[in-house]
Amino acid sequence: MELRELTALELGAAIKKGEVSMAEAAQAALDRISAQAGVLNSFITVTGQQALDRAARLQAGARDAQSPLYGVPMAIKDNICTRGVKTSCASKILGDFEPLYDAAVVERLAGAGAVSLGKLNMDEFAMGSTSETSFYGPVKNPWDLERVPGGSSGGAAAAVAAGMGWYAIGSDTGGSIRQPASYCGVTGIKPTYGTVSRYGLIAYASSLDQIGPLCRDAADCAAVLDVLMGHDRRDATSLPGRYSDWSGSGPRMDYGRLLEGLTGDIRGMKIGLPEDCFGDGLDGAVRTAVLAVSDVLEGRGAEIVPLPFPVLEYAVPTYYIIAAAEASSNLSRFDGVKYGWRADGYEGLADLYRKTRTQGFGPEVKRRILLGTFVLSSGYYDAYYKKALQAKAVIKSAFDRVFRQCDMLLTPVAPTTAPRLGESLDDPLQMYLGDIYTVSVNLAGLPALSMPCGFDRRGLPIGAQLIGPHFGEGALLNTAHAFQLDTDYHRRTPKGGDPA
Repeated sequence: MELRELTALELGAAIKKGEVSMAEAAQAALDRISAQAGVLNSFITVTGQQALDRAARLQAGARDAQSPLYGVPMAIKDNICTRGVKTSCASKILGDFEPLYDAAVVERLAGAGAVSLGKLNMDEFAMGSTSETSFYGPVKNPWDLERVPGGSSGGAAAAVAAGMGWYAIGSDTGGSIRQPASYCGVTGIKPTYGTVSRYGLIAYASSLDQIGPLCRDAADCAAVLDVLMGHDRRDATSLPGRYSDWSGSGPRMDYGRLLEGLTGDIRGMKIGLPEDCFGDGLDGAVRTAVLAVSDVLEGRGAEIVPLPFPVLEYAVPTYYIIAAAEASSNLSRFDGVKYGWRADGYEGLADLYRKTRTQGFGPEVKRRILLGTFVLSSGYYDAYYKKALQAKAVIKSAFDRVFRQCDMLLTPVAPTTAPRLGESLDDPLQMYLGDIYTVSVNLAGLPALSMPCGFDRRGLPIGAQLIGPHFGEGALLNTAHAFQLDTDYHRRTPKGGDPA
């Protein structure tokens, strides 16, 4: 078996046993990145020599490593700060910005012995559902180079699917981990809001953003989350977690808590099947594949509970009003004064702001800033933003009621498989509607997971979504693991992007 066909945990075990060196693993990933750089466009910055140097430094500690992911090459979405390494949010306005500090998740990964290969392409400032709005050009889906990988963590999903690293770290504001995971046939999880520190994540919508992993399977996701989750006093929204707070000697990490819970035993688990998620607008192949998941889980002893979920129709407008409003505020800091790119030929401070923001932001970012400024403006705040906050509370209450009837929900991730490049940019409203099954999770701050569950007639991956109550990551990962014990969709690899 080729190295790229191993899961992150399998590679970590091989490194620990001395069957594979870290340098060999890193070089294999870098060779894949080089071979596909002009095809998939998954990376913005490749830190090849840094990766090889770190692999060489870490090799001596492989046999005594505590983390099962020690020495495993991975990559990071380009909106997560990395000290001394370009972090652009795929936007012209940040230029060649190099942060002076690492994000909290980057620190935790470094402590676990991760080897970073570089920074991954994405939708500009995470605004998009296709990874086509990047200043550095669109990412392509390795299953079909004429189709999108999903967004905004499309570079992460495409890289993992194509073997350019064994896992990736992305961010999810309204489905930006789960939807590209679905389109690219990998597994991704958005954790409970506040369980992973957002310190060092360049904000899009602060009340919705959450960092999480994209991996080959649920076991890898569990292992990565064991590293990422935990309290961080530098993030005011960070919740007390399983790891100690920061001290003079750094955080004391315990590995394997989620990973150890992957027994595959889901007997007696009640899994809700929301009828409103399987109605009009859902592609037939997606419906068939997701419903087949319920059959597999039922065969493992779970109880399937059909139930209504009537608030789904409010999710998309509520999400886009709140997200755009927060983006309007968060992106006001990018003005050409403090850091990043600055326009030439300006006359005075106001003209500097205007020209830098006009020339530095792409069309989708401008659209969302304008929408957010509008809904926050005098005369429209009550009509739009205040009502959106009220609808958000209704959606959260609906989830609370549902989870009194079942342990988790099973839904599609997206209404269709991956659309063709350019289709969504020509019809932004249709792109927004593609988030219908994912955005409500972020509005309620819940954990949710996407796992591959089939393919359509064109050979494009289909993803199923599991949604749990707050702090339900363990049950979600174990249920996905149970499904993956009985299926091999997560083991299949695409041919797109392979050199001829």
